[in-house]
Amino acid sequence: MNTATTPKPAVTPRPQGLLGAWLQALATVVRDKGVLLLLIGAPVLYGFFYPWFYADEVLTRVPVAVVDMDRTSLSRQITRFADADPRIAVRMVTGSERKAQEALWRGEIEGYAVIPAGLKRNVVRGENAVVSIEANGAYALLNKAVQFGFAEAVGTVSAGVEIKKLQASGQSAQQARASRAPVQLQTVALFNPTEGYGSFVVPAVALLILQQTLLMGAALLVGTWVESGQHRANVTTWLGRLLALCALGWASGLFYFGWIFVLHDYPRGGNPLGALALLACYIPAIASLGALLGLWFGNRERALQVLLWTTLPIAFVAGFSWPVEALPEPLQWLRWLLPSTSGVQASLRLNQLGAPLSAALPYLCALVAMCAVWTAALLYAARKTSGGLTPELQKQ
Repeated sequence: MNTATTPKPAVTPRPQGLLGAWLQALATVVRDKGVLLLLIGAPVLYGFFYPWFYADEVLTRVPVAVVDMDRTSLSRQITRFADADPRIAVRMVTGSERKAQEALWRGEIEGYAVIPAGLKRNVVRGENAVVSIEANGAYALLNKAVQFGFAEAVGTVSAGVEIKKLQASGQSAQQARASRAPVQLQTVALFNPTEGYGSFVVPAVALLILQQTLLMGAALLVGTWVESGQHRANVTTWLGRLLALCALGWASGLFYFGWIFVLHDYPRGGNPLGALALLACYIPAIASLGALLGLWFGNRERALQVLLWTTLPIAFVAGFSWPVEALPEPLQWLRWLLPSTSGVQASLRLNQLGAPLSAALPYLCALVAMCAVWTAALLYAARKTSGGLTPELQKQ
């Protein structure tokens, strides 16, 4: 006996104007808790909680150890200078490297410096002397603090030794300082004054947050329309739906650019009009791509199953946290199919670096081109399926 039930006919939305389709799409988002959470709740939660982890910006007083095998006045001076450095704090001084390694494995310290025996003797003789530094490479920020802290301490002591040698050769203190460093170097961070990790990563990741939340929300919503047959609509209805998605995306973008960056005092405001132009191009490209993916997946759950795992790979190919040159050549080309690649590069130039609009124009043109292509593909696919059953009904 055949127990298969006859599927219910799909619901085809009535023809309506652009404004009616826009209002209906917004009403659908409000009624759908999953889509509402992705399009409105997630950007707000990420905006407050993601920057919180980087609130300190710069790591200070990272616990370290010094393995002093020389036990001379020079090695003790290096230890004092290391403890005085704001990046690190000397919690242990020992003559055994094994003890320092065990402390590192237990998590009591994040790195150590090894001062070899005979260091002062080699320095007095004018021979090369090496102080090795070991740090916890599992955490990039801690590793950087340990390496820089010990490097500054050893470098300062080394400079003092060189100046004393020059003075011993007959130069005055001023002449010795000039001979040791004939060209004075002063480093100034132009676009990240605090040199903080949060100021570096959050403005770029914000563009990824906007993309992924809108991409998944749009695909989830369109997947729901496919399941109920509401994807069978005319061009005007689909344009109204896309405008509704864009309106929510623009609100999230203004929330980040206009409030979150100000709240956490990230470098910003270089070109506010350019940032608005970026949002005007960036959000429609994402909305059209998300709607196209939702139509392609054909149901609600598959959109999340496929898109959830893509966030980290997209972050690596965006070009701000990983060198683009280190990517395989196919990825260097394929990454330009993602709105986030052009969006991140344009945002950093316009919102953080204060570049003119012309500097980001190629990226904005790429976003406009993507929006046109994805929208055309969406309208073609929706029109192609309007005459037959939905993918789910065809399977039955």
